[in-house]
Amino acid sequence: MTTPHTIAVLGLGRMGGAIATRLAAQDWDVVGWTRSGCTSGTVKTTDDPNEAVAQADVVLLALFDGPACQQVLDDVRDSLQTDTIVLNTSTIAPAEASQLARQLGPSYVHAPLLGSVPAAADGALQILAAADHDALDRVRPVLHTLGTVRHVDDASTAAALKLIANNSLAGAVLALRDSLRQADALGLPRTETLDVLELGQLGGLVARKRAFLLGEPTAATAEFTIGALAKDMDLLAAASDTPLRSATGLAGAPVALEADIALAATVPAVEDAVLEPLRAYIRGHATGDPTHFRDAFLPTAHIEGIRDGAFVSWRLEEYCTLFQSRPAPDEATRTRRIDAIDVHGTVATATMTLSHGPDTFTDIFLLVHADDSWRIANKAYHRHS
Repeated sequence: MTTPHTIAVLGLGRMGGAIATRLAAQDWDVVGWTRSGCTSGTVKTTDDPNEAVAQADVVLLALFDGPACQQVLDDVRDSLQTDTIVLNTSTIAPAEASQLARQLGPSYVHAPLLGSVPAAADGALQILAAADHDALDRVRPVLHTLGTVRHVDDASTAAALKLIANNSLAGAVLALRDSLRQADALGLPRTETLDVLELGQLGGLVARKRAFLLGEPTAATAEFTIGALAKDMDLLAAASDTPLRSATGLAGAPVALEADIALAATVPAVEDAVLEPLRAYIRGHATGDPTHFRDAFLPTAHIEGIRDGAFVSWRLEEYCTLFQSRPAPDEATRTRRIDAIDVHGTVATATMTLSHGPDTFTDIFLLVHADDSWRIANKAYHRHS
């Protein structure tokens, strides 16, 4: 086994730049290339990726997605030495990782990274590495310079595990956002709220992102962007064929996709105008007055679900006839809450839970913005008895 000496790092963005700088600082011979042409100046670079890989023992990819990896490899394929190892640290779909492994065979190492820019700079990354035994042994010194290696059976599994890890991060960001919104609604001071959250399960995220969460000026660039995390969640949703709340929750954040993920947790809650038709709907149930339902719904709306074992689809006026303009006898014990709302431009979805005596209802709403106001276009419900 020969120890690699020259490493070509293709992709010098946030992570790629940190990786290249770390390797160069640990006395590896590093040459970098980036599609944007923007570099930090901490490692030697070239404008031609073919020149970068021509003498390299290891070609390390740190690119945004699978198509970028495929395109760059297609461009430099003829310049690769016969014994060059391609070490791919990019976050891509499992199917894309499998395809690259098939194309490059035993010279391909798929090694997605757990950790952000500071971990790369400190050599503290967790690395999910899948490769032929000999190839992995050859690049192990490089990987150990960057962090701790965890062997994974195949490229597809390594890619999938990375997406699962990022899904947990997305969930933490959304949980933090929900906690901060609830704290704001209760009038709690942001600093004190963060002090307490830092003691719990979100502590690590809060500690790392505290300056962002307090809105303090900071010269630090984003370690991990909303756009990158939303991209990863889209990959996971497509690979698993399972919709993810985190995918829409992050992509729908009204901040620049290049912003640090911590900013997603500080985005204000949806404007009151979106909530008003839902509140009118609640008032209709609370008072039994159908006027509130006419305020809440579009005239063309339908309300659909299972009633007495049969599917029903009421037009709005048919639905209004179910109410007698007076509260239910047990209204004092009934509760209703808005569980979630997601806004996408001029449309929104919302979920509500209604506890009405022995029955609990889950209502799902589609809302639209028209004529300068929000109205409910349709409602479907499920009755839990």
